[in-house]
Amino acid sequence: MLAADVLGRAAGWGALGPGPRTRPQVALTFDDGPSPRTLDLLMVLERHGAPSTFFVTAPNAAAHPDLMNALAAAGHQLEAHGIWHRPALLMPPWKEWAQVRWHPRAEQPGLLFRPPYGGHSPFTRLLARLAHRQIALWDVEGRDWLALPAAELAQHTLGQVCPGSVILLHDGPEVTPELLDLILHGLEERGLAPVLVSDLPMQRIGLRAGLGRLRASYGR
Repeated sequence: MLAADVLGRAAGWGALGPGPRTRPQVALTFDDGPSPRTLDLLMVLERHGAPSTFFVTAPNAAAHPDLMNALAAAGHQLEAHGIWHRPALLMPPWKEWAQVRWHPRAEQPGLLFRPPYGGHSPFTRLLARLAHRQIALWDVEGRDWLALPAAELAQHTLGQVCPGSVILLHDGPEVTPELLDLILHGLEERGLAPVLVSDLPMQRIGLRAGLGRLRASYGR
């Protein structure tokens, strides 16, 4: 079980990860929403003309249909972050099946699922395949769950970003709108344009990239 989580989450082998490193583009992604913070994020994104991808949860999507409509109307991409925000290892297979199957755009093709915490059980990849979902991970974390100033978080995030990066942020923390604004300014200075993950496009994480992710996660 631990190996499934390490290989699936940390290495990410076979999941979708960063896009081509040869294009001056990055993808901003937000987990956990929509939330009362979503409108603030939308204002920042609109000010910069930046499209983003929101991995939403079922309870929050049901609680905020107006925000779901606002995200779609603004041209942002809506993908799935599950029903329960808990690690896959803590779910029985039948519950994880429901977790993987749920999607806010369930009738459309090419749907993505981002497991909470990126966590995997031994069944996650099989269930995703059966549900016609692709696992979508990331390579840069904004760390907006930490009690740190936005400027410090932005400096760390921008230090990790390179062409093709998929940046993980969260829809909810108080610091995220300010952090997002600083990140977008930094991307503009670097000549990196935000795009939807579908336009990046994300690429499958192969053996070499997976080994690099493992080294970054657990040290060299």
